[in-house]
Amino acid sequence: MAADPLPERTGAILAEITDMLVSVVGDELLVVGEITPATTFNDDLALESIEFVALAELLQQRYGSAVDLLGLLAEKDIDQILAMTVGELAVHIDEVTAADQACAG
Repeated sequence: MAADPLPERTGAILAEITDMLVSVVGDELLVVGEITPATTFNDDLALESIEFVALAELLQQRYGSAVDLLGLLAEKDIDQILAMTVGELAVHIDEVTAADQACAG
């Protein structure tokens, strides 16, 4: 069964995360192939902890302090962290930023 496509807004966030990952890791990340919602940070991208920190900083610069990648990771156990996908992060950002917009409106 194919995965449901991401909503348009979440898909745009996924594209921004991909750009940030290339910025953090470098162009060699593109050798991995297309980054999809199912791409894992650990197995597929082999992100190191310092790269997670750099990504977290870029996410906060772009989306504000409500998007706390390190806080999100702190809520997960080790197996969940190792299995975390780019799509999960995109959905999380979409939910957090949508909630912030609803509170501001």
